[in-house]
Amino acid sequence: MTPDAVTTPLLSIEELAAYLQVPVATVRTWRVRGGGPPGYRVGKHVRYRREDVDTWLEQRADAQARHRRSRRDAIASTADSGEPPA
Repeated sequence: MTPDAVTTPLLSIEELAAYLQVPVATVRTWRVRGGGPPGYRVGKHVRYRREDVDTWLEQRADAQARHRRSRRDAIASTADSGEPPA
C-alpha cells in the first residue's frame, strides 16, 4: 500500500457518483449487478478507493478503444469486399 493510500479518504457511494457524474442509482446498480468499480464493505457501509476507480475507468477506456478499432476494421473490410456492413 502506498503512503497516499493511507491518507486518501475512501469514497462513499454518493461521493463516487459525484466523482463519476452519474446518478447514485447507477452506482447502486453496478454494485448489485457487477460491472462497476470494486467496492469494499466497511462495517455496514460500502466504500471505494479512488485508485481502484481510476484503474477501472482506464480499463473501460481501453476496452472501448479496442471495440471502436475492431468495429472500424470490420466496416473497412466489408467496404473492401463490397458487402454491406453488419
